[in-house]
Amino acid sequence: MTRLILTDANVLDGENPGRRATVVVNGERIEAVCEGVFDARPGDRVVALGGRTVMPGMVQAHFHASYWDAGGVRPLGLEVPPSQTVLRAAANFRKALGCGFTATIGGGCPHAIDPAMKAAIAEGSAIGPRIMAGSRDISSTGHSGDMSYPAYMEIGARGGVHIADGPGEVRKAVRMESKDGAEIVKLFATRGHGTGGTGAEWDMSRDEISAAVEAATERGIKTRAHVASRDAVLFCIDAGVHIIDHGDGFDEACIDRILTRGAYLTPSLYFPWRMMQIAPGIPYTDAMKPEFEAMARILPIANQAGVKLLTGDDFGARGVDHGTYAEELILYVEKCGIPALDVIRWATRNGAEAMGMGDSTGTIAAGKLADLLVVDGDPSADITVLRDKANLHAILLGGAAIKDELDQLARPAH
Repeated sequence: MTRLILTDANVLDGENPGRRATVVVNGERIEAVCEGVFDARPGDRVVALGGRTVMPGMVQAHFHASYWDAGGVRPLGLEVPPSQTVLRAAANFRKALGCGFTATIGGGCPHAIDPAMKAAIAEGSAIGPRIMAGSRDISSTGHSGDMSYPAYMEIGARGGVHIADGPGEVRKAVRMESKDGAEIVKLFATRGHGTGGTGAEWDMSRDEISAAVEAATERGIKTRAHVASRDAVLFCIDAGVHIIDHGDGFDEACIDRILTRGAYLTPSLYFPWRMMQIAPGIPYTDAMKPEFEAMARILPIANQAGVKLLTGDDFGARGVDHGTYAEELILYVEKCGIPALDVIRWATRNGAEAMGMGDSTGTIAAGKLADLLVVDGDPSADITVLRDKANLHAILLGGAAIKDELDQLARPAH
């Protein structure tokens, strides 16, 4: 088998600052990462990178595959026929992969699209990233998603919304989503963070949240929760929710609690920041400003304390296009003061660990899957190089080339 040998690389392994080394890919895995001279065999493909960066593929940890200019008053997931929604989702999965995100964690989707796409990729009928399949949004009657259309419409097909009232119904809803292939179930615990209302308004009771986590654990799957208040964050952490989405109101007490319980936090600050740029001075965006500023202040403290942070946002919502994923990473560096290397760690190692794949991918080491990017420039020195897809000379998924422009590297690196 032909090996790919990447010499003179700036290796960002997902944990440490870059170092000059050679990365050897053999089949779907990394065979070796070594400094100094590496002896090639006849038939090996040797590419001198001239200091360009090799880093792990990134993870979109809050991925709405079906979002396509989503927003407004309409049943989420029923904007167009299911067949068209599936085609949109397939295009968005492919777009994420083309932007260097070799894995996604579902943040909510209709029609069991995440499980279907994962199965299609496995059988070879579609191309896409590794997927931790999400579910429909589980919450109570009249929750923020359910309020996207009036009751008189009597919508029978719920699309992306799964209504469940009381612990018994919530348990059944989780089991149904698991039956349909979900590996992580989305709960709408509170309102707020762009959905209308505030995080102080709970859309699920404490008993319902606990029942959801218990049912998911029984089925061997995970939960994530849309949470936008301090008290709800603390409760969801204690209840065993795997991923806290947004986490408005996050403070030092939340830091202590999440470190004890080991949950993950996806702050997803790009969406509110973008809304504030698009439509400043209106009640909708004015309500976002204090929460955004508070989270921007606490994130460096949480990061320094070791909170397991993830990248991923509501891409595909109106004004926040799929394919602009790097803007979120840039925001954390430029607006929140997080070191670029740490944000890269959120997007690589942390994301893989949240998927339960930390032993297989997310870092660069011998034996790991070759989910790799070759980048023109050093993202740990200038995170903005990830903004331009032209800077991605290669994207490998399990050693298979999704993009391969390595033969064009005669010109000097940036």
